[in-house]
Amino acid sequence: MQAKEVKLPLSNKEAVLLHAGEIVSLFGTAYLARDAAHKRIAKSLELKEELPFELADACIFYAGPCPAAPGELIGPCGPTSSSRMDKYTLPLLDCGLSAMIGKGRRSHAVVEAMRGRAVYFAVTGGAALIISKHIVEVKEVAYPELGTEAVLKIKLNGLKAVVAVDAHCNDIFSCAEVKNERNC
Repeated sequence: MQAKEVKLPLSNKEAVLLHAGEIVSLFGTAYLARDAAHKRIAKSLELKEELPFELADACIFYAGPCPAAPGELIGPCGPTSSSRMDKYTLPLLDCGLSAMIGKGRRSHAVVEAMRGRAVYFAVTGGAALIISKHIVEVKEVAYPELGTEAVLKIKLNGLKAVVAVDAHCNDIFSCAEVKNERNC
């Protein structure tokens, strides 16, 4: 199966054209952010502070890289469990976040909040070294004191993923549970 090329950042109009189960190759800008960064972003939103990067049409990759080896751009960079970010996701979606990358399922509340505006891409856990080879630019943009959990702006070049949850609330993880009730 040929992977569909997806350019990031991704507008809401582009997000709704993707469908759960599609294999994609991701190209363009995303932000690496894990738990500690999400907690800081959520606090800034709560306090109505300016964020260190624009959330409208943005893609956040739930990952924190290992330190880079000498001569390397970035260390191994694998996805973290996306469900850990669910408690922070709704306000980010309200600010225009249109895409997320991670591993594992999302909560029902997040899936519903994505309706008509966002997509969730899943990548393979345990493939951190392979994933890092698809990161061709890295720039620290926020919270350097968080170390490996600082927010990094990255450029992806052909990272393979699957559309795990689409903007129509189709969820590949729920299909496995209800395949006898729906045509998945």
